[in-house]
Amino acid sequence: MTTIHLTLAPLLILAAVLLSTEITAQPAAPAPGPAGPINITAILEKGGQFTTFIHLLNTTQVGNQINIQANSSSEGMTVFAPTDNAFQNLKPGTLNKLSYDDQVKLILYHVSPKFYTLDDLLSVSNPVRTQASGRDGAVYGLNFTSQGNQVNVSTGVVETRVSNELRKERPLAVYVVDMVLLPEEMFGENKVSPAAPGPKSNSPDVSDDSDKAGAPSDKSGSGEMKAGIGFALGLIFFFLKLVV
Repeated sequence: MTTIHLTLAPLLILAAVLLSTEITAQPAAPAPGPAGPINITAILEKGGQFTTFIHLLNTTQVGNQINIQANSSSEGMTVFAPTDNAFQNLKPGTLNKLSYDDQVKLILYHVSPKFYTLDDLLSVSNPVRTQASGRDGAVYGLNFTSQGNQVNVSTGVVETRVSNELRKERPLAVYVVDMVLLPEEMFGENKVSPAAPGPKSNSPDVSDDSDKAGAPSDKSGSGEMKAGIGFALGLIFFFLKLVV
């Protein structure tokens, strides 16, 4: 009996080792997959108060440009997103008066082609370049100032604070602003669009008509001359009859 026990002992030990190995060996957790591509619209939709900005990003195609550059650029990008209230506080007709090209410039003015944290913006060198530029190629810039840990952004026309972070991870930072950033190059005091000249009228000028009315007609002059000659000939024939 003792011999049987001694024979089974190694087998029991081996079985216990195998059992404990199965219990303790847990399947390895799957490695996290690569992050999905950045989508500025999805980020703003999650924020819940950017309907107008999303609409303009789509109609101007700037949203697609942000997605492409953020997913491929080594410099990253920064977007300053105005809330719906910010757009509602604009003067009535401000957006409707802009041409399509100017709407594109306005939205590009809210995008910087470099990734900035809030700490970066506290000490950044001004002006910070944006994606917007004029016809002469001059880049529109933003100016940042700090009050303690608060960051303010100025365009020369409006100034507002940079508030919540919708996204702060590289390569795309998205910050909320309480006012639409209006570039001075487009909305400054002296930037008033001249009135477009009206279409040229096809009707003759009034002055031409008055000149024609005041000038004697060639036909009326020749008629008066013929009448005078006829009267003179009639008098000659009359006197000839008297003499004869």
